[in-house]
Amino acid sequence: MDINTKKLKKNAFRVSKVRGITASRIRVPGGHLNAKYLDVIKHIAQTYGDGTIHITSRQGFEIMGIPFEKMPEVNAAIQEIIDGMDINQEEFAQGYPSSGTRNISACIGNKVCPFACYNTTKFAKRIEKEVFPNDLHFKICLTGCPNDCAKARMNDFGIIGMTLPQFDAQRCVSCGACVRMCKRKSVEALKPSNYRPVRNAEKCIGCGECIVNCPTMAWTRSKKKYYKLVLLGRTGKKNPRLGEDFLKWVDEDSIVKIILNTYDYVKEYIDPNAVGGKEHIGYIVDRTGFEEFKKWALKDVELPPETEVCSPVYWNGIQF
Repeated sequence: MDINTKKLKKNAFRVSKVRGITASRIRVPGGHLNAKYLDVIKHIAQTYGDGTIHITSRQGFEIMGIPFEKMPEVNAAIQEIIDGMDINQEEFAQGYPSSGTRNISACIGNKVCPFACYNTTKFAKRIEKEVFPNDLHFKICLTGCPNDCAKARMNDFGIIGMTLPQFDAQRCVSCGACVRMCKRKSVEALKPSNYRPVRNAEKCIGCGECIVNCPTMAWTRSKKKYYKLVLLGRTGKKNPRLGEDFLKWVDEDSIVKIILNTYDYVKEYIDPNAVGGKEHIGYIVDRTGFEEFKKWALKDVELPPETEVCSPVYWNGIQF
């Protein structure tokens, strides 16, 4: 069977080691889905594949062992999942229109985790609607707090939840729990003064340990949601590195705008001779310089007054 492998991969099918056999990749924005779609995935795996499923590192699914000739049937069968998760689509029953922007991954967020500062699934789905489909190679990850359980610093865009602790002196009983926990589990941004905690605003990373560990609720989370945006972490053979801080105490709207601006930047500067037509954003920034990227990224972005912009930004890591 003659196959256009470029079109196959764009349609979110994988070129496998076995001739004539592929795997279908299922997007799960934010890593969260209704359990009923597991039955659909199971049906596809048993009907069209080899009965096995791989859970990917980006929180999606790969349905294994699908013959090339079954791809149209699989595309029709996954329509229920695409509709149910409200994935942007160009043609009905034709599967995914692109696989360039990888599945947007996220930790479980504040729906469950007491440390998480925001609803990671909700924000991931908002970003999904803004950026997908797109053929450019972007990796986006959301994590609820600076614990970074989702490994956001290994992505092009890592979105880390923060909170601005609010202190009510009338509720404080001077037990010192917040000071001890900030020292033991965070960055020691609290110090006792006259038996009351004093917060070092410059040192605080907005993790919320003081809030979680206060027995009297003297510390509470800010109503406004804040985030730290880290940039251009990557794995791979060549020059792997962790993402570096770009913005602290930034808002959701600004992050979305910066991501969209980065698509414009990449379209302007991507190497037309890159292998497979793809070039990692980090290599483009290395080539143009960070200040040029920053100019594009912050175009028409109205940052909140409390936002801190880190500049210059340098990346450390193995160099080959």
